[in-house]
Parts: sequence; C-alpha cells; structure tokens
Amino acid sequence: MAEVHVPSPVNPMIPRTIFNEDHEAFRATVRRFFETEIGPFYEKWEEQQHIDRELWNKAGELGLLCPTAPVEYGGSGVDRLYSMILMEEQARVGDSASGFALHSDIVANYILNFGNEEQKQKWLPKMATGEVVTAIAMTEPGTGSDLQSIKTTAKADGDDYIVNGSKIFITNGYLCDMAVVAVRTGDSGKGAQDVSLLIIEADREGFTKGKPLNKVGMKGQDTCELFFDNVRVPKSNLLGMEGMGFIMLMKELAWERMMIAIICAAAAEHALAHTVEYVKEREVFGRAVAKYQNTRFKLAEMRTEIQIARTYVDRCMELVVTNQLTPDAACAAKYWVSDLLSKVVDECVQLHGGYGFMLEYPIARAYIDTRANRIYGGTNEIMKELISRSM
Repeated sequence: MAEVHVPSPVNPMIPRTIFNEDHEAFRATVRRFFETEIGPFYEKWEEQQHIDRELWNKAGELGLLCPTAPVEYGGSGVDRLYSMILMEEQARVGDSASGFALHSDIVANYILNFGNEEQKQKWLPKMATGEVVTAIAMTEPGTGSDLQSIKTTAKADGDDYIVNGSKIFITNGYLCDMAVVAVRTGDSGKGAQDVSLLIIEADREGFTKGKPLNKVGMKGQDTCELFFDNVRVPKSNLLGMEGMGFIMLMKELAWERMMIAIICAAAAEHALAHTVEYVKEREVFGRAVAKYQNTRFKLAEMRTEIQIARTYVDRCMELVVTNQLTPDAACAAKYWVSDLLSKVVDECVQLHGGYGFMLEYPIARAYIDTRANRIYGGTNEIMKELISRSM
C-alpha cells in the first residue's frame, strides 16, 4: 500500500509533556491511517472534490471517529488530547481533504452536550462507525461570521417545522447524511434569541445539495451549498430548546477555534520539516541552500516562532482537558497561530525558490490550502474584536 513521504520533524526546543503512552499508541494507529489511506491520494480527492465515502467506514472501524464520545454512545470515552492527535496527524501528511474533525469534534459535541437521550442514541453510534456522515450548517450567503443575521427560517406547523433557506461553505455537505442547521424560529427582532438548531436528515424532501464549491485551495475537501425548500422536519429534531441555538453555538465555538489552532501549529511544523529537508539537498552556486546565512536565519526564526505557538497551544489543551480554557484564550490561539502558519508557509515557499510554486511539492499545496484558516471559525479580525471585549 502506498505511503506519503513525511520528513522527520525538527526537534522541539521545549519537550512536549501533555501525552502519555496510551496517547502515543493511539497516534501510531492514526499515523498509519493517514499515511496509507489519505495522504497519498490528494490528487484523486482534488479531482472528485471529496474523499471516498468508504474511508469514513474505515476510520470508524479503527476508532478514529468520535473517540471522545462516551462508550455507551459508540465512542471510546477518551479525553480531547486524542482529538488533538487526530488533527496533528492529519496536518502532518498535508491532508486538507478529510472532514473527520468537524464530524467528530463539532457535530458530535452539539448532540452530546445539547441533545436529548433519544437523539444521542439515534445519531452518535452511527457517527462513530462512519455509517452516518454529518455537517454543521451555520454560514449563509451574506452573513459570514454574523450568526445573528441568518435568514434560514423554521416555521412551526403542528408537530413540525417547515424549513426554507440556504447555507454555504458547508464542510462534509456533499456527502452528509445529516446536518445540524442553524435556523430562525422566531421573529422577535432580537437576533440571537430567535436562533435555534435543528437536526435535518439529508434524505428529507426539499433538502438538496449544490455541487462541491470551486475553492482556491482545499480542493479535495467536501464543501458545498445546502438548500432547504419547504423541508418538513419534526419538532423532535430540535436540538436543545427553541431560541437557545446562538448560546449553544457560542459555547462550542471556543473548541472549534482551538481545533484550528491545533491544525495550524502542526501544519507549520510540517511545512518547516519539508523546507529543512529541501534546503539541505538543493544547491545554488555550488553550495547547499542551507549553507547560506539568510537561510539559516529564516529557519531559526521559524523554528522559534513555531515553538512559541506549540507551547501556547499545548498549554491551552491542558486547560481544555480540565474545562478551564477561556473563550478569549481560544480566540488568541486561533488568530495568532493561523497568522503564523501563513507567514511560515510564505517563507518556506521563498526558500524553495521556483519549485515552491510547483504543485507537486507539498509546500506549494500548503500555500493554497492553509490560507482559509484565517477566515473560517470566525475571521481573525473577529477574533481580535472578541479578545478586545474581554479586556
């Protein structure tokens, strides 16, 4: 079976201390999966604009989906450091196609934290095996980060809601069997108080999907528009209470932003490792590129800043595990580390010279794939606004 080449990472200046032997054993399984099943096939994923559906089932068989869910709901009942390992190994092979993290660590958490027992029993075990692929549908054309302004409506009609509207930029949207959808259930004009979350099955009449979107990067990731035309949804599919959707979204967004920071820190390490390997082998004017002072200084700067990012992210994860992480700390991690990743990748492209602009090189793919991190999960400008409000 094919494997993707991944260079040895640059040694950290400060050793990591957050993982134990069980974590590392899990990492070995995760690493094999991403190196053999995902990483080598990025061209295939980009051509079809999504990974193969069967990979969701393979990931489920290995216990790589919803690992933090309790055992009674099909998960392994482990801490979020296991989720961190999954995200790090995804970034290590340069994978921007799989949507496992959103499924396991965003959608599953909404159901686990806010769903009733019937909803948990119905959805979580199937999500853990990969039988069901899920999405979270918040963003709409024209709303972006402003969730209070969504236009998709859910009008009460007896024991049902009638849903009308559309969503855009939905990860896992094309393959999803179910989506948790942010809808407007009231007309009070008070914004957040009118927002609710509905579980909507993809096979309901009037629920349709657009073609995968033609993105600048992350072309292998399943991302599309969702459309709702008089979709009848039973009120039993309401997640939590009516009008509580915005509060539920806010509670989970801190973790979503930490997820982005985790992936960005690992992606920066991945970019640096490829670049160190390249500059040691590539010669210019009879000398390896790594022999030039400018190269050494650039590598030193990147290694230092990546270590700072890694130390902060690891400390944040210690707080996640003990439920002490504050929203502003998560915002800081998301904006600063995603900014750093863009800076690192740009510097690495420059050190590759012309080959840095060739898509057969991992650094070129990173150049177009990593830019979106500064946008989704709330733009970095929104992150700064939120941080300033906490001061």
